[in-house]
Order: sequence, then C-alpha cells, then structure tokens
Amino acid sequence: MGVLLRISTSINSIRDHETLQRRLLESIFEVVPAERGAVLLAGRGQDEITAVFGLERDAASGRGVKVSRTIVQRVLRDSVAVLSNDVRDSDDFAEARSLAVANVHSVLAVPLQFADRRLGVLYLDSSSPKARFDEGHLRLLAAIAGIASVALENARQIQWLENENRRLLHDAGLEHNMVGESPAMRAVLEFVAKVAGTRATVLITGESGTGKELVARAVHQNGERARKPFVAINCAALAATLLESELFGHERGAFTGAVTQKQGKLEVADGGTLFLDEVGELAPALQGKLLRVLQEHEFERVGGTRSIKVDVRVVAATNRDLKEMVRTGAFREDLFYRINVVALAMPPLRERREDVPLLARYFASKDAARCNRRVEGISAEAIDCLMNYDWPGNVRELENAVERAVVLGSGEILRPEDLPESVLEAEPRAQPCVTRYHEAIQATKKEIILKAFKEAGGNYVETARLLDVHPNYLHRLVRTMNLKGTLRK
Repeated sequence: MGVLLRISTSINSIRDHETLQRRLLESIFEVVPAERGAVLLAGRGQDEITAVFGLERDAASGRGVKVSRTIVQRVLRDSVAVLSNDVRDSDDFAEARSLAVANVHSVLAVPLQFADRRLGVLYLDSSSPKARFDEGHLRLLAAIAGIASVALENARQIQWLENENRRLLHDAGLEHNMVGESPAMRAVLEFVAKVAGTRATVLITGESGTGKELVARAVHQNGERARKPFVAINCAALAATLLESELFGHERGAFTGAVTQKQGKLEVADGGTLFLDEVGELAPALQGKLLRVLQEHEFERVGGTRSIKVDVRVVAATNRDLKEMVRTGAFREDLFYRINVVALAMPPLRERREDVPLLARYFASKDAARCNRRVEGISAEAIDCLMNYDWPGNVRELENAVERAVVLGSGEILRPEDLPESVLEAEPRAQPCVTRYHEAIQATKKEIILKAFKEAGGNYVETARLLDVHPNYLHRLVRTMNLKGTLRK
C-alpha cells in the first residue's frame, strides 16, 4: 500500500540526477519483475532523447542496457504507454530489431510528463518468458512515473538554477546572502549590481519579510564602502525621543539620564552605510533633521550646538506607501525626493513561488545544523504544501515554518504533518487543465488510499500506518482528494 509513498519519500530529497535515477530504478525492481530498466530524458525540444540512464537488476552498472528506439519514440511522441509480453510475435514491433537481438520477451514503457511537457520515458524489459507484466504493473509504473517526473524536473531545475546562480555571480561579481533564482530575484540582483558602485541614496519598498535589509547589505558589500561600517536602525522600534538620541547621539546633560556623551548611529556609520528600516515611521521633527543630513552631510547631537560632518550613504526601506503619506502630509515631500533617488520594489514571496523550494531547503539545512539534527530533505508532498500557501509574512514566515518543522519533526525527511496548520489548511491553487494521463495517476492514488481504508476497517490510525504516513496528513489527503463522501458509504 505504501509503495508509492515510500518511493516518493526516497527520491524527492535527492538532487543529483544520476543518484535519483539509480534509486528510482532500484525501487521499481522491488515491485515489478523487470530484468532491466532505463530512464530516458528528452531535450528542451521534447522530441529527441538526449540522456539515458540504464540499470540491470543483477548488475552493478547499467551502462550496457539497450532499449528499443521504436518503442521509446512511440511513447515519447504519442504520450502513450506500451505493454507487451510477446514482443517477438507482435506485428506492432516487427521493425524493432534490437528487441530480437537482445532476446527481449516483455516490454513495459510509460511516458514521463510534467504539466504539459514531455520529459522522457520510463522503460522496462525482460528476457525471461516467466517474467510477465500485467495491467497492475502498468498502473503502478504510471503512478511511479508521475512521482518521478516531478522529482526529475525539480532536480533538473535545481541544477539549472545552481549553474545560473554561479554564472550570475561570476558575471556580476556580487557578494550577497539572498536565496532565489526566479526572474524577480534576478532583477533584484541586477539592480544591486547597478547601484552598488554608486553613491546614490536608495529606497527599498515592499511588504514585511521580503528581505529588504538583505538587499541593503548587498548594496553595501558590493560598493566602495564595503570595508566601512554597515549600521542598521529600525525607525519603528523606538519612541521619537529615543530614536533621535540613537540616530544623532547626545551631549552629556542633554536630558535626564544623559550622564555621558554618546555617539549616534550616524557617527558610527561615518564612511559606511546607514540603513534606515521603516523610514515611514519617522516623526516630522526627525524627518527635517534627516533631510539636513542628506543635503548638507552634517548634524548636531541632541543638546549640542556644534555641527558634525559625516560621510554616509543612506539606504532606506519601508512597507508603507510614501507617496500616499506625502499626499496626506504625513511624510515630507522634499525628504521623499531625497531618499527616492533610485528605488527598488521587493517582490512578495507569492509572486516568486519558484523560489520557495530553494528557500525551504536552505532554511532546513541551516536550522538542522543549528539544532544539531539530521535532516536529509523535504518530501515532495511538503513542498507542494509550501508552494500552495500564499505566505502573507513572506520569507520570514517561511523561515519560521521550516524552523518549526525541523524542531518538531521526528524523521530525516520533513513531511506535511511537520508544517504549521495554517500552511496545511490553505486552499489549493487553481491548476491548469491536466491530461487523462495525470488523471489516471490521481485515480491510482485514490484507489490506494481507499484500499488501505478497507483493509484497516475504516480506522484512520491503522490506515495511516499501512500507508506509512502521519494520521494528520491522511486526514488532509482525504479532504483535498474529496474522499469523505466515498468513505461514508
């Protein structure tokens, strides 16, 4: 019952293409009586096979595995499965001479598809007349192919993203701590590359948790001020009087408790970069003092009369609409134009969902090391849950969700039941129209779950044990696959 789930758990945490394909074929050999197997991957054009990995059941290496070009082309071209137990006597394969040469009796091949793309073919054969494939093997292999297609495409995408990341870093010479290779994040890196070497004031806008401070640090690290201080201050974290003292410093005796002179963040950042987070929260009086710093590069400490010259680059950030604040009089128009020399709008995580798996794996690795816990990866089902959620708290919320999963999870693979309820209960996103092939895979999954329920007498805990999943995740599967009505009958 748990064959598909075990295979999914086994292969979806593997990044290396060859290791993934080997593990896939080894898993198939455990449930299908094939002597040989091969994973054939198509190129970007989808019409020609460009990579082949083969494996024999009883051999250490499958480099000598041969496949029928006729069968592979038919499966790839027409997106159909092929099942034959009398290959040499079949008129359909009369032209497939390689089958006769290899003394092949039985062949089973199914397409590998991801969305509407043809990825390749999953191919099995046997020379023994006793090793016959049946309809059950065909349905099982089709379901395995559906799982494998996602894993293979993810591995290919990760490999491409890693190569692209290395290329971008090499081309741009950028130093940064941001994770993601979506078009939106590539645009952010290109922005950093353009403005880092200038002296221009930068305004970064975007929702909370999108990584505005990381961009500010990247601008600093890749500019001429990189060896000087980077000083950050959150304008929303302190009351106006305390913020004024923090930002500009104070003289001894300037107010009750000011027993010594204190340098402000502006002086500490001299020669470097000052990052003003939540700049929209500045009180009007402080807005005027900041404007003078930007215009004249000088200021006075609180309680002081001597002007202090500073050379700082200001990078400001906000999650508020400063233009609207200017219109209502809550933010000075002249200050807005001073800080808005070059601006960047950080994309929310829901607009760059393709970065979610990379970010999740990065946080899982980091948190596992910090918690001294072994985590090998994240299951495909858990990745689907993460991709389905809209992340109103953006990257910060994702980081917290993964940290929770690492801390509370019990296995080496993070599963859906380890994730917060808010993530699991998210409404499924609308999916593009699927083919009958994928509908068949979904039907097979439902059939497996229903059969397990029948064997367990309708008991959720026992059914979850048979399927090797957590009961909470089984409840979610029943809900998302609309099986509640069927189970009541």
